[in-house]
Amino acid sequence: MKKLRVNLVSESDFTVQGHGVHTAFLEMRQSLEAQPDVVLTINAAPQKSTDITHIHTVGTFALRRLLSQHGGKKVVSAHIVPASLVGSIVGARWWLPLFNGYLRRFYNRADLVVAVSPATRAELLALGVKTPIKVLGNFIDTQKYRTSPEQKVAFRQELKLPADRFMVVGNGQIQPRKKFETFWAMAKSLPELQFVWVGGIPFKVLGDDYLRLSKAMKRPLPNLRVTGVVSLAEAGRYMRAADIMFMPSCQETFGLAILEGAASGLPVLVRDIPDYHATFGELVLRGEDETFAAQILHLAEDPSFYAKWRANSARLAAKYDTAAATERLMKLYRSILK
Repeated sequence: MKKLRVNLVSESDFTVQGHGVHTAFLEMRQSLEAQPDVVLTINAAPQKSTDITHIHTVGTFALRRLLSQHGGKKVVSAHIVPASLVGSIVGARWWLPLFNGYLRRFYNRADLVVAVSPATRAELLALGVKTPIKVLGNFIDTQKYRTSPEQKVAFRQELKLPADRFMVVGNGQIQPRKKFETFWAMAKSLPELQFVWVGGIPFKVLGDDYLRLSKAMKRPLPNLRVTGVVSLAEAGRYMRAADIMFMPSCQETFGLAILEGAASGLPVLVRDIPDYHATFGELVLRGEDETFAAQILHLAEDPSFYAKWRANSARLAAKYDTAAATERLMKLYRSILK
């Protein structure tokens, strides 16, 4: 069988990292590198011999690759929809109408758009995307996150975290839509527990509400640690040291960090938003600002309740494991080449 030549494109490979799009790109890169029938290049110049150009970002570099690749088929993973930028990038409400038009044209230049969730597909259709859209959720290599009790103890020692405290972890950029301040408020209301937020503001002054949120990151609480932007490997160590994951975001296209927490063996508590209904269903515990504290304590104090949601996380991680998802991705590639 002829090997498939795939050029994977992501500006995050050489620009700002510490966000979910870059993690999704890294996971896909690792999975395709492991395929014996794939010849993979990264951000390569257009070549007629390329079968698939698969793009993850929507900046000017990615646009040039999209427009100048004349051989093979062009696939774009839709990690970004207009709603993703409100509460993420400064001034988004003002320039969003222009960006909507740009995004629509960008996606319509592809041969196939891969939406990371059914909700994302619906938003793309509402935006006016006419290119065929298939849904394929993000995926991770769950083997990297499996953790024994002994490893959890070792990670806490390595990270200088209390060995005897129930630990709550959040993971993501600090921006309005991620609701870091809700996480901070939970840490303040539950001083007996350890809280760790893994992430920072990778886009710095371009991040929405940068000054206020950068100050919020530095407000000291004895039981809260904010790591700032860290590598994917270090973020994984924090999750594997924790007991539960708490993600209070009010908008997501997918929520890749939730998979990482679930694969680490953590029950996952999220805000009850429509974005998660089709992707995570009843495998994550849902709540609101008024219920979060009680739900965290319930997980900390009730072993049977904890075991139930830990088992649900194991099912969630298996659903989005690399092996099955890569097979679906390869079928998409083969189908559009036909």
